[in-house]
Amino acid sequence: MLAESVHPVADSGNQLLLIIGGRRARRTASADHPFGYGRSRYVYAFLVSVVLFTVGGLFSIYEGINKLNHLHELTNVWLPITVLLVAIVLEGFSLRTAIAESNKVRGNQSWVNFVRKAKAPELPVVLLEDLAALIGLVLALLGVGLTVLTGNEVFDAYGTLAIGALLVVAVILGIEMSSLLIGEGAGPQDVQKIRKALSETEGVESVIHLKTLYIGPEELMLGAKIAVNENSSGQDIARIIDLAEVAVRAVMPAAKTIYLEPDILRSKTNA
Repeated sequence: MLAESVHPVADSGNQLLLIIGGRRARRTASADHPFGYGRSRYVYAFLVSVVLFTVGGLFSIYEGINKLNHLHELTNVWLPITVLLVAIVLEGFSLRTAIAESNKVRGNQSWVNFVRKAKAPELPVVLLEDLAALIGLVLALLGVGLTVLTGNEVFDAYGTLAIGALLVVAVILGIEMSSLLIGEGAGPQDVQKIRKALSETEGVESVIHLKTLYIGPEELMLGAKIAVNENSSGQDIARIIDLAEVAVRAVMPAAKTIYLEPDILRSKTNA
């Protein structure tokens, strides 16, 4: 019960961290941060994984080992069982809400791909948090129930250790958030759409190379070198770039920062 009670405390703090991250991300760009503060959401989501690992996981493992070394009889067993049953129902409603909200943006992706590929961190974080909390409650109920049925307090300790094993969720979150912090580009399908939009723009002969980077969950930075006709005037090139930017944003609204470099198509070794 003690190990599982720590999880809601950690989860509540994590929700606060996500709110703070969202608010800080909305700050306007400054001279020191010309591309804005969008990645603040990644920073605070990474802090959530650290809190889950230390407060949620490590504490539960410590408590489980302590119980194994100091077994004691459970008293008033009706109280923890009642609390756990009510908590399971409430946490189930919370998880259902997280699933419903995730389905609105998940599309045809599998749940694994959704967690791995999502650029907005809040939904995957809340989804995994709720799932881990629900599993933890079931493990706690199982540990308490087996202890009551068998009279062996060791099951309570094993249940606590099993809750601590859920720190793997924190590890998964940490890996995904660190990847976003380092910098991820657009997915293969989005890159293909962008390349196609550029290639089909009037005046663009080909796309020589293309690079993308998410500078926030809803803001993609794009840099590309495009080949234009060698006889194009400065005015022609300016018009081509304007048309290309409109075409890209039509298929990729998140591409708010676009840098296009016009060039003349040469061999690959000289391009």
